[in-house]
Amino acid sequence: MKTLIIYTSQTGFTKKYAEWLADRMGGDLLELKDAKKKTAGYFEDYDAICYGGWVMAANIVKVKWFLEKASGWKNKRLAVFCVGGSPNDNPDLDSFRENVLTEEQKKYIKVFYCQGGFNYEKMNGPSKIAMKMFVSALKKKKDVTEEEKIAIRMMSSSYDISDIKYIEPIVSYLSEKAMGKSVQNQSESV
Repeated sequence: MKTLIIYTSQTGFTKKYAEWLADRMGGDLLELKDAKKKTAGYFEDYDAICYGGWVMAANIVKVKWFLEKASGWKNKRLAVFCVGGSPNDNPDLDSFRENVLTEEQKKYIKVFYCQGGFNYEKMNGPSKIAMKMFVSALKKKKDVTEEEKIAIRMMSSSYDISDIKYIEPIVSYLSEKAMGKSVQNQSESV
């Protein structure tokens, strides 16, 4: 099975997950800026294509390019993974994942979340300012919830909660179609 992992990363967490995925899948790795330069023919031989970006303001950064291309790749196994600072067990992630794709896109793309962290040292200026403002606003809030207290504590400094185990559901999903294809090809040749 030929797999392509396309990613964009600002502080390194998404890149780390993309590298883990490519290694585990025996796939190719391509930064989004390089993927945008490729012709349509480049993507034809891939059985599975996965896009990885980071979460910012309840959106996956730069996912639009992938989603536009994906409508022409419906014969492939398609996935999007995103990396953020929230732990994987954050209950808000379910509604986030539910709203990333349109109902049509959900028919041929699956979304995954991988906990990563914050690295203020590698953030660009605008992102760093936005995060500091968000944390400051939470601190000034009158009735801070327990979840918000945890968020304040976590986002006040850099941290890394990434773990390779979070790629396993993505690997399983991307591998499904290839296994189904080989079974189908075997039955067709009988």
